[in-house]
Amino acid sequence: MKERLNPALRAVSDAVLAVAAELSVDEVLQRLVDSSRELSGARFAALGLPDGDGGFRRFLTSGMSESLIASLGPLPRQHGVLGAMLDTRLPYRTRDIHDHPRFRGWWPDEHPDMRSFLGVPIVAPSGVIGAFYLTEKLGAPDFSAEDEELIGLLAAHAAIAIANARLHEQTRELSIVAERNRLALDLHDAVSQKLFGLVLNAEAAATLLERDPPAARDRLAKLRVLAQEALEELRSLVFELRPPDLEQDGLGGALGKHVELLRRLGQHEIELVVEEELPADAARDREVLRIAQEALQNALKHARASRVAVRLRADGGRLVLEIEDDGDGFDPNAGGIRSRRLGLTSMEERAQRLGGTLEIRSARGSGTTVRLEVGGG
Repeated sequence: MKERLNPALRAVSDAVLAVAAELSVDEVLQRLVDSSRELSGARFAALGLPDGDGGFRRFLTSGMSESLIASLGPLPRQHGVLGAMLDTRLPYRTRDIHDHPRFRGWWPDEHPDMRSFLGVPIVAPSGVIGAFYLTEKLGAPDFSAEDEELIGLLAAHAAIAIANARLHEQTRELSIVAERNRLALDLHDAVSQKLFGLVLNAEAAATLLERDPPAARDRLAKLRVLAQEALEELRSLVFELRPPDLEQDGLGGALGKHVELLRRLGQHEIELVVEEELPADAARDREVLRIAQEALQNALKHARASRVAVRLRADGGRLVLEIEDDGDGFDPNAGGIRSRRLGLTSMEERAQRLGGTLEIRSARGSGTTVRLEVGGG
């Protein structure tokens, strides 16, 4: 038994590492169901999570071909043995699933016939949140007590892995909501004010057109400037909503496009130096780009910097991003500073998700330096 526990512990370790890698819930579940099939020596395996309405919100399989899965139609309902395993905290093992009191005596069209069966509920503090379904033991007429114990061990850790994966997804969703809220605030604060100014100047120009043509022309000139500024603000916000393709451009290329846009929009002096880059890592690079965008916005919009230097490099297997400006500066340790500058909190939270360190050096009248250091993928 001890020898067989080793692969089980490795499978549990893989599940934990999958969550640590911030894989999606479906990816974590697929690793779990593949592990259950391998550990138990089953021909087929499935993992189902109920939807609370008599069906399954997720039902993943292992050992079935894509064509077979497609031929089985939509997700099954919680009928027969599938539902029975969600009504109890106890596992169930049999040589012939046909003997189970809730077996209906038939399979859907194209469904392979199955005999030996092992069902193990996945139990969380809140109750049964899912179940492993294993059928057709390879090389033996039925599953053993050791198989049941192994899958029971995996199920106990699966409950933790599923809860953590859900938490990661919820965190990402909250991050997306926060980003949308920030963009909405920018849209309201910047663009709406300029559009209001456009309306006022257009009305004033219309009033002065016959009475004072020179004054009307002056208003029209201001109208053109405001319209151009509003257009630039909108372009900037659209760019943030649809950032460069990191997969295509790489982090350095995406950062270069953003810097070039800022140069064009605001006539800012921004120096960009990209040295040797680490291999691409989509999750890491997305967060690093957002931190860079936030730091640049703080420098140009809030600190009123005239010069900014951006440096991206690899250092001993770690990624280092530095953004230095000659703006107004501030005291990073001042009380309430993060409630007034929400961008600081956003950058720090992103750095924390990456397992990196974010250092902000600044003083009033002395500019600001933001330094991010994070391990390489």
